[in-house]
This record gives sequence, C-alpha cells and structure tokens, in this order.
Amino acid sequence: MQILKFYLIFINLLTFGLFVLDKWLAKHVKWRIPENRLLLACLMGGSLGAVVAMNVVRHKTQKLKFVWGVPLIILIQGGLIVLIVYLIAHY
Repeated sequence: MQILKFYLIFINLLTFGLFVLDKWLAKHVKWRIPENRLLLACLMGGSLGAVVAMNVVRHKTQKLKFVWGVPLIILIQGGLIVLIVYLIAHY
C-alpha cells in the first residue's frame, strides 16, 4: 500500500509538472508536449495533478477533451477503486 501511495504522489507531481511545463513552452513558442502524452499521464493516475495544474496555470481549459476528459478519468478511476475495495471486502 505504501508503494501505491508513493506512486500516486509521484505521478500526480509529474503530471502537474508536465502541464506547467507545457504552458511555459506555449508562452515561449517552443516545442510542445503532445496532448496524448498529457492525457496518458492522467490515465496513469495523475488526473488530480492535471486538474490542479489546469486551474493554477489556466492551461488546457479551452480544450474540451481536457475540460471533460480529465474529470471523466477521475470518475472512472474512482469507480474502479470503489469496485476493487468492494470486491476485496466481500470476497
């Protein structure tokens, strides 16, 4: 369980950093982090870090796939956690 906690902290900090970096790169007209990689980081457990970054640096807040997609990922991941806990508790 400790490993999972550290992984989630790491992936959320990493995802937050990726969003902040991509915002900086956008402002300075540099190469960008592909949207698919940002979404992959969310799918890997960093969706909370993405939501925080989206609100703190106002990045990707006009893109529907992020405005709707990231919260949807959070709901799906939360549902899976509830399902797993339920299955563990009842079997």
